[in-house]
Amino acid sequence: MTSSTNPQQPIAERARSFAPVVWLIGKVQNGKTSIIRELTQASDAEIGSGFRACTKTARVFDFPAQAPILRFLDTRGLGEVNYDPAADISFCEGRSHLILAVMKALDLEQSAVLDIVRAVRRRHPEWPVVVAQTTLHEAYPVGMGHVLPYPFAAPGTPGVPENLLRALAYQRSLFNGLLGRAEPHFVPIDFTHVEDGLAPSAYGREALIDTLIAAAPAAVAVALSELPGSSPRVADQFNAHILGFALAAGASDAVPVAGVVAVPMVQAAMLRQLSKLRGARWDKRAYAEFAAALGAGTLVRTASSFGVRQLVKLIPVYGQTAGAAAAAAASFAATYAMGKAADYFLLRRQQGQRADEVSAVYRRALSEAFQLAKARAIDAGARGAKS
Repeated sequence: MTSSTNPQQPIAERARSFAPVVWLIGKVQNGKTSIIRELTQASDAEIGSGFRACTKTARVFDFPAQAPILRFLDTRGLGEVNYDPAADISFCEGRSHLILAVMKALDLEQSAVLDIVRAVRRRHPEWPVVVAQTTLHEAYPVGMGHVLPYPFAAPGTPGVPENLLRALAYQRSLFNGLLGRAEPHFVPIDFTHVEDGLAPSAYGREALIDTLIAAAPAAVAVALSELPGSSPRVADQFNAHILGFALAAGASDAVPVAGVVAVPMVQAAMLRQLSKLRGARWDKRAYAEFAAALGAGTLVRTASSFGVRQLVKLIPVYGQTAGAAAAAAASFAATYAMGKAADYFLLRRQQGQRADEVSAVYRRALSEAFQLAKARAIDAGARGAKS
């Protein structure tokens, strides 16, 4: 990646080089922005200002913005005469990818969406497809609310209006015979604003996330599992940010010498971001306490192994391939583990409690990070074999 050759390159740009893409395909006002809002827990204003143009017919939203782990591609030209999806397909190629087709449940005319999905599957039969069927409440009789518990995850849908069931079934039939290695996945959802009076306002959110994770390639699934609210543990609520900075560190360390400067910069930025998110403040005392809790041995081993990795990358042939890949994985893992340990430290400090488990959190996170790196490497290798 060219972005990793320059230590001064924005951290977000380095993370983007690894961040997988979820491509949202659907008509205007079919609920694509609502899906991004609910998945990322960003406000409409943040989403509106966060989108940026990436092709003539599409825009992209990065989550989190500082160091993305996931990118949402929104096609704007859908249904327009002469729309050619080639540029949007090209934008997604070379990345882990998932297509999220978005359809209003009662809108039975979906030829524009189907044309793009078919074109994509002809070129990339391995790309998974999830179909989100939205705005279910438009089929409800007056005074009816959402059927609870969510009925679409199990066989049988008691209480769901017959006209809605027929519409959902018809849309599913449109995908019969779709080329590809796996059948599309369908998930009915209804994302509204609280003031609309439909509770819950994120109806089917958990089902959508579970469906996306089940359908997605490994790297996309890892990113989706870190979406806000995917984990009930308070300590994990900022994991997406930690993972994003870890990806940026891995991208920085994939090129000889550049990682010596870039990786510490990424890690320092991560610590600043975590303190901002926690409403805490790093000062000399906080850094000293964190270093002591982490343990001098851990810091020395991390620093020495980092120096060795940089030397290995300079070895001809090996250093440019296996050595660079190992260095990137190691920097990803060390940054992820440092972030998890720092976040635990800040949380305990914020709660006025002793942070006795910092070193243990680091070690557990390091092991977890190498498993994540392995999953991403396997996924990347599979994509490379297909290209």
